[in-house]
Amino acid sequence: MLQPPAAMPVIFYRTVRGGEPVRDWLRGLPVDDRHRIGRDLALVQYGWPVGMPLCRSLGGGLWEVRSNLPSRRIARLLFFVHEGRIGVVNGFIKKTQRTRPKIWRSHVSECRR
Repeated sequence: MLQPPAAMPVIFYRTVRGGEPVRDWLRGLPVDDRHRIGRDLALVQYGWPVGMPLCRSLGGGLWEVRSNLPSRRIARLLFFVHEGRIGVVNGFIKKTQRTRPKIWRSHVSECRR
């Protein structure tokens, strides 16, 4: 019998004071939107590597999960993969066409340590 693929563990960025801003942001979204983002993240967990249209590389080891939400908005989760784990460093609702990954690269290096 075939075994289902193992999920890659997801680790959320944690601040020095122990806060998890991405989880807090997710908890503030409507339930249907949270479920869609969770489903998309699960597809990455079980199917990595995943390409477009679900995931896109932002360069430097940073990736984005691209979620079209039931509320007719677009969400992004920024993450990296390191040692078999997914590190989620930011989440946001798209308001413009541009994503600026430079700001989150410092979180990636912090989490890899």
